[in-house]
Amino acid sequence: MKIVEKIKSPIYEEMELFEKKFAEIMSSKVPLLNRITYFIVKRKGKQIRPMLVFLVAKMISLNKLSEKSYRGASILELIHTATLVHDDIVDDSNQRRGFFSINALWKNKIAVLVGDYLLSKGLLVSIDNEDYDLLKIVSDVVREISEGELLQIEKSRDMDLSEEMYYKIIEKKTAVLLAACCAIGATSVSENQRLISKMYEFGKLLGIAFQIKDDLFDYGKKKIGKPLGIDIRERKVTLPFIYSLTVLNQSEKKWMINTIKNYNKDKNRVLKAISKIKEVGGLDYARKKMKIYRDKALKILDDFPNNPYKDSLILLANFVVDRDA
Repeated sequence: MKIVEKIKSPIYEEMELFEKKFAEIMSSKVPLLNRITYFIVKRKGKQIRPMLVFLVAKMISLNKLSEKSYRGASILELIHTATLVHDDIVDDSNQRRGFFSINALWKNKIAVLVGDYLLSKGLLVSIDNEDYDLLKIVSDVVREISEGELLQIEKSRDMDLSEEMYYKIIEKKTAVLLAACCAIGATSVSENQRLISKMYEFGKLLGIAFQIKDDLFDYGKKKIGKPLGIDIRERKVTLPFIYSLTVLNQSEKKWMINTIKNYNKDKNRVLKAISKIKEVGGLDYARKKMKIYRDKALKILDDFPNNPYKDSLILLANFVVDRDA
């Protein structure tokens, strides 16, 4: 059994039902919009976010879900999909998960409107069902993601980015969404704020580990479809690069910064920079930090009784750092 299927096995029926409910929520009376949303639904990824919602909810409630759990998972998937559509426009990306992106197939204007539609749909699902606690969580997520993207753009001009600032950026850009999944899973079955905060922290730590793993893909793993060195070419400062600047001598550090600032389109120079980062231990350092965040997340689960849902969350946390894509 593949690891993702093993993680999903205790909530297989819930995930099947979720897909039907999510497709219904995505439906519209506008034919063009229906064609696009059908395209999105059929090209779903691993569905880590709804899986987190259901696993957390069932771990806490000992095998009970509510309609609120399904709504929460749908809201998060709508918000997440909206951010991906908008990201592809900003990055001028023509592919997403090995398929053409929305903006590549239907152009930027339509893609912007689709992203806006998904965002508003997510908020309306909360309002129509008076899930104001869920609305607060997802509104905070949208704000944090927007701030994180803008912070990264601002700091990309400063190649001497601190490790502390790097964590702040990835927490806002990536980790808050996984944190929200766990918080919403907990909120859908419990009103215990201490418990909800604990699960939010679990998701945040897991999200930081997730993003560090994504950053490591830039230095190899061609089979995931991400071109080698794409982050450097897009002047994105990641943890292996940051670490390399702390151990290189002054002239090497200057060369490295100059590469990402002014020669980031020079393929040979980018490959040389990647080799240098590997040579000084940048990847090993990032892997070490990634596992520390994973272990901190797992430590939180120690407070919960053993059950199949907790086991799947442990598997998922390990999958985040071991995955090939």
